Amino acid sequence: MPSPSYLVAAVLVSAAVTWALRAVPFAILAPLRQSRLVAYLGERMPVGVMAVLVVYTLRHAGVAAPTYGLPIVVALGVTVAVHLWRRHVALSMFAGTLVHVILATLTKV
Repeated sequence: MPSPSYLVAAVLVSAAVTWALRAVPFAILAPLRQSRLVAYLGERMPVGVMAVLVVYTLRHAGVAAPTYGLPIVVALGVTVAVHLWRRHVALSMFAGTLVHVILATLTKV
């Protein structure tokens, strides 16, 4: 059994490392908040990331197979339609996911 002083030292070191790992990113990012590059990336990246995710998701989608492609195509259409209608990212993602899950479940039965 380790001594009490060893256990206290281990807890203190663990607490210091945990605190540092949580605080250091904020200290590093503080100067970047005034950066024009970071502001530009903040404006442009969400669209770019979504485009990459869509391409990555659909690159091997066999849209010709009705049991696989139909749920994907319809869910993508619902996601785009809801987003254009409401301009609410969470709502459009939820609607598209819900439609995909329902259609994928129904086509597998």
